[in-house]
Amino acid sequence: MSSINPKKISHIGIAVNSLDEVIPFYRDVLGLAYEGEEAVESEQVRVAFFRIGESRIELLEPLSEESAIYKFLQKKGQGIHHIALEVCDIKQRISDLKQKGVRMIQEEPKAGAHQMNIAFLHPGATGKVLYEICEPQHREE
Repeated sequence: MSSINPKKISHIGIAVNSLDEVIPFYRDVLGLAYEGEEAVESEQVRVAFFRIGESRIELLEPLSEESAIYKFLQKKGQGIHHIALEVCDIKQRISDLKQKGVRMIQEEPKAGAHQMNIAFLHPGATGKVLYEICEPQHREE
């Protein structure tokens, strides 16, 4: 297996209107391990994470009408927004994808939630599925 191939599903991002309204379902009804919340100003979202096995569910609430999540909710309503794949070398993976003709939303990684560097593949190049690739900013040795 190539070192640039995805390692695992890091998380599944779900767009929601209100974290406060849906967190109890994921935590209390589904019984997922709640890991906390954070604001990601660059994406204009507030996120909450729940661990399930080695992956997470990421709930995304827009902080403004300029947020891509706000626009997604207006167009499609609450639901799955993206699938994030963890990679070992995000810059190399972006380069490889571009060489294969995959259109990227970000051609350089940027800081995302949960101390990850992230980049999104354009859904026009992926069969209309929004994929995020991500890499931890700090590797555990």
